[in-house]
Amino acid sequence: MKIYIEYKFEEGSWGGGNQFLKNLRKEFENRKILSNFSDANFILFNSHQDFKKIIYLKNQDPRKLFIHRVDGPMRLYNKMSDHRDHIVYDLNSKIADGTVFQTKWSYESNLSLGMNPTKNYDIIQNACDPEIFFKKNTKNKTEKIRIISTSWSNNINKGFNTYKYLDNNLDFDKYEYVFAGNSPFEFNNIKKLGALHSKDLAEELRKSDIYITASKNDPCSNSLIEAISCGLTCYALDSGGHPEILNNNNYLFENEESILKILDKISEVPESSLLGDDISDITDQYISFFKKIRK
Repeated sequence: MKIYIEYKFEEGSWGGGNQFLKNLRKEFENRKILSNFSDANFILFNSHQDFKKIIYLKNQDPRKLFIHRVDGPMRLYNKMSDHRDHIVYDLNSKIADGTVFQTKWSYESNLSLGMNPTKNYDIIQNACDPEIFFKKNTKNKTEKIRIISTSWSNNINKGFNTYKYLDNNLDFDKYEYVFAGNSPFEFNNIKKLGALHSKDLAEELRKSDIYITASKNDPCSNSLIEAISCGLTCYALDSGGHPEILNNNNYLFENEESILKILDKISEVPESSLLGDDISDITDQYISFFKKIRK
């Protein structure tokens, strides 16, 4: 088995899809199954990205098996006029021999908006680099409980109205709150760390006690997975793929007021969220799916 990933990688700080695919590429390389296009029998491509190149490659050698990692629906976390979902659906129907959805929520939501999946599909979540995002060995000893939220994107639907609400209403005598990433808002009490490289981000996560994400209709949040992997107690908006990642309704909230009530009741940091599959497990799932397609 030889696998080629058609994707324009960004090696610095970037969005969740880019970070996950870098981790997957590293695993394929370690297992000596990463290849160039000519020698590969499987081509993994991502969402709507570089669609002209994907069409060109399919025409170059239609015997190769093309596996489509699907995102979104992007219309649900962006705008209903977002045309990228239509590119995804068209590529999937005309190019893909198999489809990977990141969560069951993403699968069902894409179908509800008109996608016709390939006969062969699987649901495989994301994972982060365990050499960077790993659990802290000792509990933080600070006067205040430290909260962190992160987002590479500054899309308002990534939870910023909730973070702004907490900035104005949280008890900052009890909590310290930091934000890593790109924000459309200035904060009065939350400290902005800016966009961080992965190693620096992981250090900030391990310095923290609680992670909060309020992103809406996020199919499979890489940021949430990174926080879980660093051993934080994670609270997430009951939306998108968050319930599947956390797999515990006690760590879900419905709105700004409900997360504030949860935080008001906390006297000490609760147990950390359960760890999910690591990148090795996720790679095994991708390889098993590829073998299924080949049969």
